[in-house]
Amino acid sequence: MKKMTKFGLVFIITFMVGTFLPVSNLNNTASAAEAAPKIDAAAAFIIEPTTGKVLLNQNGDKKLGIASMTKMISEYIIFESIEKGDITWDQKVPISDYAHKISQNNSLSNVPLRQDETYTFKELYQAMAIYSANGATIAIAEAIAGDEPKFVDMMREKVESWGISDYELYNSTGLSNTDLYGNLYPGSKEDNENAMTARDVAIVAQHLLASYPEILETTSISEMKFKEGTSDEIKMENWNWMLPGLNSERENVDGLKTGTTDFAGATFTGTAEENGMRIITVVMNVKDGEVDLRRRFVETDKMMDWAFANWEKVQVYKKNDVLNDVKPLAVEKGKTDSVKLAVESDVSLFVPTDTDLENMEVSYTPQKNVLNDAGKVTAPIKKSEEVGTAQVSVKDDELGYVDGDQGEEVAVVAADAVEKANVFVLSGRWIKDFFSNLF
Repeated sequence: MKKMTKFGLVFIITFMVGTFLPVSNLNNTASAAEAAPKIDAAAAFIIEPTTGKVLLNQNGDKKLGIASMTKMISEYIIFESIEKGDITWDQKVPISDYAHKISQNNSLSNVPLRQDETYTFKELYQAMAIYSANGATIAIAEAIAGDEPKFVDMMREKVESWGISDYELYNSTGLSNTDLYGNLYPGSKEDNENAMTARDVAIVAQHLLASYPEILETTSISEMKFKEGTSDEIKMENWNWMLPGLNSERENVDGLKTGTTDFAGATFTGTAEENGMRIITVVMNVKDGEVDLRRRFVETDKMMDWAFANWEKVQVYKKNDVLNDVKPLAVEKGKTDSVKLAVESDVSLFVPTDTDLENMEVSYTPQKNVLNDAGKVTAPIKKSEEVGTAQVSVKDDELGYVDGDQGEEVAVVAADAVEKANVFVLSGRWIKDFFSNLF
């Protein structure tokens, strides 16, 4: 939530919504929402990505190993580099000794790479996104940044720009440092591991989908052949077994990334869209997940069933609706002495299906420099002129939003124009105020 200016007033009000909600949304006879399920994992988290609304938080703020979910950050940087024109999909990528050695380790997820061959960014990216190929990921990191440590610096800078601070990133793959043959990030040790909270992993996935939704075209591929038609051809089956045709298939799942190490256990960031609503799920260190790799998908399936059955999107404001119960702004030197406030755009909330929408909370924060020293806005004011922001939320929402906010933010505008009063009106007001104060 934005900080208030010196003379900013925050008006928190509770009001009847019947004046602006469709009758269908006021039906309180809807089936009661089920309690959130208990997930057999060290942490579990669900968000709705367009708003960042948190739907479930089970130990989601404890830092844990992320394993190959790390590659979502690497994927973001790849797409960003493509967008900037720094690289192209068909650009050839040489294979270093380091990337080659990692790619030949059959105990890790890999496509074997040769140093007498060159590969395109697209080939290596597909191997990374579908098959979690570690050697391919390192080759990409080196080609973009010069070496992997510099690429990790890019990763760190990126997550910090998203407000993530409680993290550890030491490599581009999510592998344990002990698997890197001594190619460690400067200052790190072999027992250092990539780690984040489930909340922060959800934030990474949210930014990836918001900026580059086309990634789903690749993450939704169940199976592909690497270097098809050559002697290096290898079948890549997606580690996300919830995709079509795989052994934990669930309809409408199209991403995103699994991860498994001894330190992190079995992890998975999933996403699916049903009835126009998309969610992002995160499970970390699923119980018995390394013994039975399906366990992470069983728990994710449980989370998706619950979220889609028990949450819904409800429109609470339409564009230009007046905030009738928010105190109008006082106007100085205007033909009228106040102006009502309105929302600049539609406002919808994601809420449990049994939520009582007879009351909500709206907090209004004036825009910086809108109010003068007297705490008023000075005329003239144009209709629809932006004068601040509001956060709209359901009262007593304990889960809030993934970025820490407690409501859906919307720009607030003047509902009407206020012309500047002429000198005679202003003089009359001054005289009236003078005698009122006098007596």
